[in-house]
Amino acid sequence: MFEFKKTSHEQKRKVWLRLWVAGIFVVVCFFLLVGRLWYLQVERYEGLAARADENRIAVVPIPPRRGEILDRNGAVLARNYRDYTLEVIPAEVSDLKAMLNTLSQLVYISPTSQKRFLQRVNQSSRYARVMLRNNLNETEAAWFAAHAYKFPGVTLNARWVREYPHGSSAAHVLGYVGRISEQDLERLERDGQLGNYRGTHNIGKKGIEKTWEHVLHGQTGVEEVEVTATGRPVRTLRRTDPVPGSDLILSLDLGLQQLVEKEFQGKRGALVAIEPETGEVLAFVSAPSFDPNLFIDGIDVDNWRMLNESEDHPLINRPLYGTYPIGSTYKPFVALAALELGVRDAKTKIYDPGYFELGRQRFRNAGSIAYGQTDMYRALVKSSDTYFYSLGPEIGVNALHDFSKQFGFGQYTGIDLDGERRGILPSTDWKEKAFRKPEQQRWYVGETVSVAVGQGYNSFTLLQLAQATAVLASKGVYMTPHLVNLVRNSQTGLLKKTVTEPSHVVDLKPENIEVIENALAGVVNEGTARVAFDGAPYQAAGKTGTAQVFSLRGAEYKSSELDERLRDHALFMAYAPTVKPRIAVALIVENGGWGSTVAAPIARKVFDYWLKADTNTTLAEVSP
Repeated sequence: MFEFKKTSHEQKRKVWLRLWVAGIFVVVCFFLLVGRLWYLQVERYEGLAARADENRIAVVPIPPRRGEILDRNGAVLARNYRDYTLEVIPAEVSDLKAMLNTLSQLVYISPTSQKRFLQRVNQSSRYARVMLRNNLNETEAAWFAAHAYKFPGVTLNARWVREYPHGSSAAHVLGYVGRISEQDLERLERDGQLGNYRGTHNIGKKGIEKTWEHVLHGQTGVEEVEVTATGRPVRTLRRTDPVPGSDLILSLDLGLQQLVEKEFQGKRGALVAIEPETGEVLAFVSAPSFDPNLFIDGIDVDNWRMLNESEDHPLINRPLYGTYPIGSTYKPFVALAALELGVRDAKTKIYDPGYFELGRQRFRNAGSIAYGQTDMYRALVKSSDTYFYSLGPEIGVNALHDFSKQFGFGQYTGIDLDGERRGILPSTDWKEKAFRKPEQQRWYVGETVSVAVGQGYNSFTLLQLAQATAVLASKGVYMTPHLVNLVRNSQTGLLKKTVTEPSHVVDLKPENIEVIENALAGVVNEGTARVAFDGAPYQAAGKTGTAQVFSLRGAEYKSSELDERLRDHALFMAYAPTVKPRIAVALIVENGGWGSTVAAPIARKVFDYWLKADTNTTLAEVSP
């Protein structure tokens, strides 16, 4: 009996102990739960609330409208239009090929577009948007929108599309926009601009589109949208409108540009026209050209191969990137150097027997023509090589280098385009750096002889020749050449001029400038350009030039017996009128032959167009 009571008591004690432990455990759990709730609801409320908002709010970037590009008269050169596109995020599509097959039944997608899409998918991140189809019309866009729920990962988007309404006209100036590449993204990230390109697919790749990208692009806007769990928009919570890019008003005149382009049809070459007083580029032609519209959404293989493999190289920006020996068009600057450095007086005459002899080598005039007693005026008007052959060693290559660089030869001009080449303005220092072998580094007097007539190591861009001509026309004032004249704010409409002050001024004596100008006017009135400018109602000053493509090594030049691409280049530089010059021009027709018969007539048409409305440039009112 006693044992039974004892056992019963122990069992009760154990039960009560278990109940107490269980109770304490429940109470502890209760307080832990309350504490956790307090922590979540009070301590972490703001952070968790923000995360909850993020789970239901999508931040959608709104790409800005790109600024337009216009010519000096308001003609639109680059503009935008609205377009609908289909874009795909590959990571959200389980079977791309099945999706393409089904979607093609609703919206036409050509086999070529499907192939290009799959190629882009392989080249991009799985989470990056890849364009499937562009230029959807309103009906196609509405049809897809009604069936969009069937295609997860495929979105319909509206975008601004760039367009160049004049096709190939001024293509090397405008450049083009293209798809943002991985290299572009890396550069934008380095520059801290990546966020401003969210939702933007294209970026300036060449020309003005590239160099003025920071102005044209604008500021990306954002829209906070409440979405369902499936990503369907419910309502817009907040919106920050994008800021459109600024418009660019170029100094180009489209009428003049197209006139020159017509003159260069079927030819290879370049022309640059500049207003001397301001540095404004009036025409900038590189022939042949290309259609920049081909590059907007990625150029196809056939067109790329046609452009890239053409022996005429239409993609090369000839005025900016092509370098040439400029022949006799360099002579006015050599003559001016002689006057400024006191090497030779303008009235000093030398005998020209048709050649210049240095040691055992003879440097001949074109056609071996002998001009007899020749002063500076006659040397420029008749283009006596012998006169300048003899002048070169007297000046010296280093002195000529230091003088010519002030006009922009062998220097970056500062124009607002990418890809400018510096060219070569030779000197003894240049040659030492350009060659490795000691015997090649030595400078020879015969090389100075060639340099003095614009041949030899001289290699300049057409832009440099045009700029030097403009500086000569403005009596030594160097205005930086520029294509963008005004920037127009998209919101306020305010205009800002890009270049207002000279870069520098070349110190020249007025009497020396007058000697050169009179001689260049003589070239037009009685010299090598007289036929091209016969009857002109204004006084121009210019110089023809012919540059060799290869060395004749003493043989006679016969263009009819040479391959067309081995014939001489035809050049011409000029400005007009001589009183208050309004336009300076330099041009080259590659393998065109004589500058007087091929290049000068083009310049005459340029001057006629530009000066036709000027009542202050009649022959009676200009200097002879």
